[in-house]
Amino acid sequence: MDLKNRLKQIKIENYIYIIYIGIIILSFYANKLEKEYLIYKNEQAKQKYRNILITIFVIAILVYIYYTLDSYQGIKEPSENPEIQKFNNLSFLASSLVLISCLIFLYIAYNDKDINVELAFS
Repeated sequence: MDLKNRLKQIKIENYIYIIYIGIIILSFYANKLEKEYLIYKNEQAKQKYRNILITIFVIAILVYIYYTLDSYQGIKEPSENPEIQKFNNLSFLASSLVLISCLIFLYIAYNDKDINVELAFS
């Protein structure tokens, strides 16, 4: 990867870290709402909690689509160094698995109407 593309990639990653901060803040708020629902059976808090979880996982999916596509570029442009190629392959595999886990979490958040399953973005 040339220097110009790598610097562009770092700039994008910095924006993604800001998005992560937003996800963390949303997660704190979601936990507050979940607690409010569990203690006081506040149905509005439960629905807000579910909506926030869905939002968090949609954002996470978008982020990991970016990372998966970026990792795929490393596979499409093979390196002459076998170790770097191995790392590119592993990076693609890891990004793909995280993307799949986010999709599963989104499915659970959307379909678990009674919030029986604890979900956490990590």
